Amino acid sequence: MIGWIILGVVVLVVLIFFYYFNRFAVLGNRIDNSLSQIDVQLKRRADLIPNLIETVKGYAKHEKKIIDSVTAARKALVSAGNIEGKIKANDKLESALKSVFAIAENYPNLKANENFLELQRELATTEDKVAYSRQFYNDSILAYNDLCKTYPGKFFADLYKKKPRQFFEISEVERKPVKVKFD
Repeated sequence: MIGWIILGVVVLVVLIFFYYFNRFAVLGNRIDNSLSQIDVQLKRRADLIPNLIETVKGYAKHEKKIIDSVTAARKALVSAGNIEGKIKANDKLESALKSVFAIAENYPNLKANENFLELQRELATTEDKVAYSRQFYNDSILAYNDLCKTYPGKFFADLYKKKPRQFFEISEVERKPVKVKFD
């Protein structure tokens, strides 16, 4: 009888260890997947930009500096090797894209162009997907960090050498209000 109780306790303890090991693995995979989804959406946006630039070029030939800055920012995003580089390049790209849409305000024919409008819609949809992906990533980080910092998860996090991860944070530039200025 006592042997069965001891065996039951040992099995329960082993199951708890397996549960927490698997829980960390599942949450880690969810974080990796959500980070990958952010990357997919950033790539999608980068793929839309050449078409947008070509459409704008036809109407705003003398706005070469802005067009070149968008092209350079897109190239930096596509070639960034790590998440920090992608975040930095993404910030520059967002800033450059705002300039392109400001240009459109000065060209009524461009604003009415079907290709331009469709590209604007696609970019807006992609921006929504990027925002959702960032939110999902941070939600996954929250669940993982909660497990790492609360008991009994903290015991197992220390045992399995799991550390809390960093949230996806926006840059200081993105926190500032957008200033729209027409000359």
